Amino acid sequence: MKGMVFTEFLEFVGERFGEDMVDDIIEVSALPSGGAYTSVGTYSHGEMVSLCGALAERTQQPVGELVRDFGDRLSDTFARDFPDFFRRAGNLFDFLESIEAHIHIEVLKLYPDAELPSFVVEERSAARMVLLYTSPRKMGHLSEGLILGSARQYNVEVRVALDELDVNEGMSTRFVIELA
Repeated sequence: MKGMVFTEFLEFVGERFGEDMVDDIIEVSALPSGGAYTSVGTYSHGEMVSLCGALAERTQQPVGELVRDFGDRLSDTFARDFPDFFRRAGNLFDFLESIEAHIHIEVLKLYPDAELPSFVVEERSAARMVLLYTSPRKMGHLSEGLILGSARQYNVEVRVALDELDVNEGMSTRFVIELA
C-alpha cells in the first residue's frame, strides 16, 4: 500500500482525534515501519489494518465507519493532487467508470509497484450504478468513503449500499450507487 495513504491517514487521525491519538495508535500497533511513512514508500496493508484497529479500539467506533470517513477525506486529497482525473469525467458515474481504464493506468505510470484494486461496472443507468470492487486487502469501506467523497466533488448526493462478498484470495464488495 502506498505511503501516501498512510501519511494521509495519520493526518486524518490527527485532525479528528488529536496528535496524541496518532502517537498512541502508532505505539500500540507494533508496526514494522515504526510508523515512519513517506508518501512515495510502499508498506504492508497489514500496518493499516493494525492502525485502524487500534483507532477503533480507542475511540469505540466501528472500524468500517472510521475507514469510510477516512476514504471520504482522502477523496479531497485526490481531487487536490489529481484534478485532471475529476475534470476529465463529466459526472460521478463517468469518473467511477474511468477508474479501471484510465486512472489506474496513470497511477501505475507514477507508481509501477502499486497493487491496485479492481473496479468493474456491472450496471449503469442515468441514476444508478453497480460497481464491483475486488482486492486482497479487503478495504471496501475505504472505497465506500472514496465514492461518497467523489460524489461531493461533483456536487451530487448519493445513497451507497454495499454487499461484501467472499472470494478466493481477497474480498469483493458490490456497491449500488444511486443518485439521491
